[in-house]
Amino acid sequence: MPSIETANLTKKYGKLAALSDLDLKIEGTKCVGFLGPNGSGKTTTLKLLTDLIKPTKGEAMINGVSIRADKKKALESVGALIETPEIYPSLTPREALTMIAEIRGVPRSERGRQVDEAISEVRMEEWVDKRVGKFSKGMKQRICVASALLGDPSVILLDEPTSGLDPRGMSEVRDIIKALKGKDRLIFMSSHLLSEVSDVCDEVAMVDRGRLIVYDSIPNVTAKFSGGNNVVEVGLHRPADGDCTAHSIGALPDVVRVEKIDAFNLSVAFNGGLDVQERLLGELVRMGIGVVSYRAASSELEEVYLKLIKDTK
Repeated sequence: MPSIETANLTKKYGKLAALSDLDLKIEGTKCVGFLGPNGSGKTTTLKLLTDLIKPTKGEAMINGVSIRADKKKALESVGALIETPEIYPSLTPREALTMIAEIRGVPRSERGRQVDEAISEVRMEEWVDKRVGKFSKGMKQRICVASALLGDPSVILLDEPTSGLDPRGMSEVRDIIKALKGKDRLIFMSSHLLSEVSDVCDEVAMVDRGRLIVYDSIPNVTAKFSGGNNVVEVGLHRPADGDCTAHSIGALPDVVRVEKIDAFNLSVAFNGGLDVQERLLGELVRMGIGVVSYRAASSELEEVYLKLIKDTK
């Protein structure tokens, strides 16, 4: 089971604490959003997890192996995209990724297959032999994500992967990250975008001023800090049957409120955490109302985020 663990992880620059006593343990195959304002310690944490910088004190471990004690073993199962890497514009994706695979020690006999698989995962097959210099920023970022997949890592670290992209590029990269979740990987993704974390991630760790505020599933976080009610947005394949549908859903156990966002989307508030959310999804599907999407409402996460960040100031 892939894992990331930090214990008292601290990084200081003189008197400035970029990260303070971070204790965080993440296990399993899922996507965890690392959420916080700019300057909160997100990139510092990812750099410590990849040994790009050294901690002032504390320990970081990947898959149970200490990065400080055995960096090579700890990082051999890690793929990372930190800050904004660049690819030589004169290279094609195939050439660039083959070079990266060689640097990472991928056997020659495996390089072609791994490059093809990584290109396929980021949906860039038709561009694999075109010069990177002609790509949009979003296309370049997709190739950078592909580079993090070489070596078949079990842990993937992404530092604000949609930063600086236009809406289309952001949507494309987010869809790719969601697809990566189905490959038995632990994805740890920093972001300052609440809607992105709510859309892509299963769990969230919030950090501010170098300190961890909370780590839990998104439904549990919103339920705990938003007055006890959690909210999910339910997308439908066909228009909801007006008041009848709302009344039927409102009669389900633990449901507090049902609101119609538009003809194809409902907002459902309920008491409880993940266990209740799981049961509620099953009940909605059994109702036969055409459920095609089901996710925590980003507005609820925003409410919690603003409350917790405000409380730390």
